Amino acid sequence: MWRVLILALMTGVAAGGIAVSARAQTAQPAPKSAPNPKEAPKSAAPTAPTNGKSAAKPESKPAAPTAAVAGGAEPTLIGQFGTWGAYSATPNGKKVCFALAKPSSSRTNPPNRPRDPAYAFVSTRPAEKVNNEVSVMIGYALKPGSESTAEVGGAAYAMYTQGDGLWIKNAAEEERMVEAMRKSAELVVKGVSAKGTETTDTFSLKGLAQALDKIAQDCKR
Repeated sequence: MWRVLILALMTGVAAGGIAVSARAQTAQPAPKSAPNPKEAPKSAAPTAPTNGKSAAKPESKPAAPTAAVAGGAEPTLIGQFGTWGAYSATPNGKKVCFALAKPSSSRTNPPNRPRDPAYAFVSTRPAEKVNNEVSVMIGYALKPGSESTAEVGGAAYAMYTQGDGLWIKNAAEEERMVEAMRKSAELVVKGVSAKGTETTDTFSLKGLAQALDKIAQDCKR
């Protein structure tokens, strides 16, 4: 699970694994893990959706993300841009690049409910022809059937939820969402936990455009 990997990274322990996203499990497994933006991570980047995105996600969803051994894949910080870190890794010989940030602010309703840290990712996996895929590790188990949204640039995007992960529901909108993220000041992610707690996480987008340019350059190599 992403939570386990992040805990290992934050305590400086090599996790030695990768997080496999829900969409990746339906097709070819895609490596990813969740590092800490404040230090060079010790595991691979957290993966989300599959290669070959469809205009809408399938009705039936596979099992929740799991951790898989990644044979020495350790993400490297290749640049820090504002609140966003740019990372690269080569799990199982396949290069992965991603931008990662923590929220600048978080709140819950009811107030002060405990939860794990949230992280936002924008990932590129050339071997799967995946470019700038947006995902969020929300930090708690989401309520089944609940609506989660990501708001940026005056638009709200419905998010597909599984476990504690979020991915854009309509993949055809992802490119437009990423362009809005490049130009906007913040991304606001809203969700509901399995216990009914409403959460709002605000991510500063300062530095994201530069981080995306960096990973695009690095993942061409």
